[in-house]
Amino acid sequence: MIQTHQKSHIVIVDDHPIFCLGMSELINREPDLTVVACPNTAGKARQIIEQDMPDLMIVDVSLAESNGIDLVAELRGKCPDLPILVLSMYDDSMYAERALMAGARGYVMKQRAIAQVVEAVRQVLSGHIYASDKIKEKLLSRMISRKPSAVGFSLDTLTNRELEVFRLMGEGLDSKEIAERLKLSMKTVGTHRENIKEKLQLKHYTELVKAAVHWVYEMKK
Repeated sequence: MIQTHQKSHIVIVDDHPIFCLGMSELINREPDLTVVACPNTAGKARQIIEQDMPDLMIVDVSLAESNGIDLVAELRGKCPDLPILVLSMYDDSMYAERALMAGARGYVMKQRAIAQVVEAVRQVLSGHIYASDKIKEKLLSRMISRKPSAVGFSLDTLTNRELEVFRLMGEGLDSKEIAERLKLSMKTVGTHRENIKEKLQLKHYTELVKAAVHWVYEMKK
């Protein structure tokens, strides 16, 4: 891609306006970086790319109308040269592995200091892959042992959306709240819930909730 501007143009895809505003202000303080757009949906992100390709896109894992990792995979197929950095609330190898396998060039937590986020942006813009030492250690451990977690079950068979539903269950949200958060119907959430229960070979809904709560607890350690 031929550079026609001195500053690297960055697009942030996130449905939390306050976070986008704060992140934009911090990135824009850098003399060679500028945030040119903050779309809050995958659809708006697609439109921006069709109009003017940025130098880097930052994508949140949790988007209301779609899953961030699915968006990464889609963009990777359409724009293989577009560097993508994934943001997440969780320092967890499961999300990091999925993001990197989908085509992201980096994975960083939202809670990291801005200096680390800027470092991640620069690393990815330079063609390198960025992940914290903790994530790298977890990913290496997963590759060696092929045990995705220490909670006694495998989440590898879950789709990205099912994993998101599972996470929200673990955070204490009921089906109605999950439907509102992800902008899905109650029926769709129920279908996801049943699919998760079947894939994890759990017999009862209470077992599913316990498993979700345990997993979220382990992720936050």
